Formats: sequence, C-alpha cells, structure tokens
Amino acid sequence: MLATRQLDLTVCLEQVHKPHNVSAIIRTADAVGVHEVHAVWPHERMRTQVASAAGSNSWVQVKTHQNIHSAVSHMKQQGMQILATNLSEKAVDFREIDYTKPTCILLGQEKTGITPEALALADSDIIIPMIGMVQSLNVSVASALILYEAQRQRQAAGMYQREASPLSYEEQQRFLFEGGYPVLANVAQRKNLPRPHIDDNGEIVADDAWWTAMQALKPKSSVV
Repeated sequence: MLATRQLDLTVCLEQVHKPHNVSAIIRTADAVGVHEVHAVWPHERMRTQVASAAGSNSWVQVKTHQNIHSAVSHMKQQGMQILATNLSEKAVDFREIDYTKPTCILLGQEKTGITPEALALADSDIIIPMIGMVQSLNVSVASALILYEAQRQRQAAGMYQREASPLSYEEQQRFLFEGGYPVLANVAQRKNLPRPHIDDNGEIVADDAWWTAMQALKPKSSVV
C-alpha cells in the first residue's frame, strides 16, 4: 500500500462543510492512493463522519489552510496543476486532462461552489458532462469520478507499479504506527513517548520500559 501512494495527486476542499461529504472524499482518496488531502477551513476544527470514512481518515492526512491563497501556493510550490471543478465557457471535459502530471483537484463548497477568488488561481476549469436536468453532482461523487480517471491514467502509465514507497523510511514508520495503531499512537503522544518501530509483519517492536510507560496510569493530583 505504501509503495502505491501518489504524493503528487491530491484534492483541495474549499470549505466543504458537511462531515459525510468530507469523509466520503477522504475514503475515495485513500482508495486511489492519495497520501494527503488539503482543505481551506478557517474556522472550527474540520469534522468527519466515521461511518463514511470507514477508517480511511487514519490513512490519509488532512492538511488545513486558513485561506485559498495559502492552499494553492502550497500546491504550486510542488509543481501541481490546479484544476477547478467549475461550469464555465472555458471548462473542458475532466477526461481530457493529463493526470499523470502533478495534480490538485479543487472542489468547492456544497451550496455555492468554488469562490471567484479560487477560480482566479486555478490553471484550468473542468466539468463532468451531464445531460439531465441538474447541472451538478454531489461533491463527493464528483471527486470520486475525477480521482478514478486520474487513477486509470496513472495505472496505465505504470505509476502504481513501484517496488519501494516514495515516502521516506521515517514517514513510513510514522504512517504505519499512527494509521495501524491510532489508539496507542494517541496515548504515546499524550505521554510524550518515542514512536516504536513497526516490523515487516506490522507488529510493534518496543522494549519493556516503553510498554510499562504506555500502561502506567497518570498519578492522581492531590487536592490541597
């Protein structure tokens, strides 16, 4: 799974606010090998829905940005093309795009779509052709269609056939521990314990002192 991660393919959610949509997008991202998802979310903590995510939020990082400028700037620094899902005169069929290039798919808020500010920063507008009475799909459905077209193209180009992960060894270890053992990872973080080694079988390798510290209860504070 780590060998197939696509570090140069991502989605950016511009204030997509419904938890079930966010979670469904994260679930699809994991399914096609996206390593991290970006979100413009300037207010409260971003929420996801466990049932919709089906555990995928343990395997896909979500990086939040205060505004669309910082989000797009981050992606462009990595050489990504920014594709905005937007019905406009210049929009092209999403299947005509070359997704083997480093790519960020920009998705807008459920009711109002992508803001004019974000559209001005995009390299291209893309559309999903529709012949029915409505002009848009649910944001999570739209993201799934586009991401699977990206996966199809990248699969054909051999971009999933790697023997080694593109992630550093340190990142792989962090990923395996936090994704495979989320409860223990939270406890270790709270107790400021070092991250243990994860072996080739996915098992934790740690000494007795680490396990003892993990199992120890916090001492009760005395009341004066």
